[in-house]
Amino acid sequence: MRLDPAHPPRRWPSWLPAALWLLLLAALPWWLGLPLLLACAGMLLWRAQAWPWSPPALRRALRWGLPGWLLAALRADGLDALGWLMTLLAALVGFSLLVLLENWLDRARSRAAAQAAQSDDQAEWPQLALRPVAPPANIIELDPVCWQDLRAGALADPLGGTLAWQGDALALPGGGSVAGVEPRCAHAADGRWLALPLRHQRGVLLLDRRRGERYRLRGWHLAGWHAGQPWLARDDEHAPLAIAHVLGRDVDD
Repeated sequence: MRLDPAHPPRRWPSWLPAALWLLLLAALPWWLGLPLLLACAGMLLWRAQAWPWSPPALRRALRWGLPGWLLAALRADGLDALGWLMTLLAALVGFSLLVLLENWLDRARSRAAAQAAQSDDQAEWPQLALRPVAPPANIIELDPVCWQDLRAGALADPLGGTLAWQGDALALPGGGSVAGVEPRCAHAADGRWLALPLRHQRGVLLLDRRRGERYRLRGWHLAGWHAGQPWLARDDEHAPLAIAHVLGRDVDD
């Protein structure tokens, strides 16, 4: 015989054992049901000391068992006015003690969870203190700028030919000139970049001779060279930036 997976086996309702427990305590004499409730409360207290959690079954036994015991007490006292009064007083005291007990258990559980979390944090603190908070630093050392005076005579060009100052402009090898600059220059080690200060200290002119492009950067000055690339700075108080960061685009081939 095979079970049909479309029809799972029927389960008993979760409230049925609690209802049977209530009826059992209501049928037993009150002097026999009271020790059972006290035993459940004692087991809850013992479990709270041994473990930071309390079994839900014991709590459910107290919640459903107390009304059953009250019915047994009412049945023993009689259904007169005095019996109802005594039962109501017992219900008031019993449910108050039950609420206090559950609040104490919940607070003990919260305290144990907080202590466990604190101990975990203390255990992880040495590892967190030794863990790096940033990627490894990459120290960049810039090569100093060596300015050469163009008025002292023609300068040898690393790419071939000579650089000469003619009138108020720089004459480039192979034709072309650069005006509006001071008569001094600096070039990268491979000769790709040629730097000339703008007049009146307004900035710097960079020539990318490999691409044939010119960049007039006002408010910047040449701070140094690194890996054949010029690094620029606003002033001495600000850190230098690579030419790619200043232009906002990549200048590599």
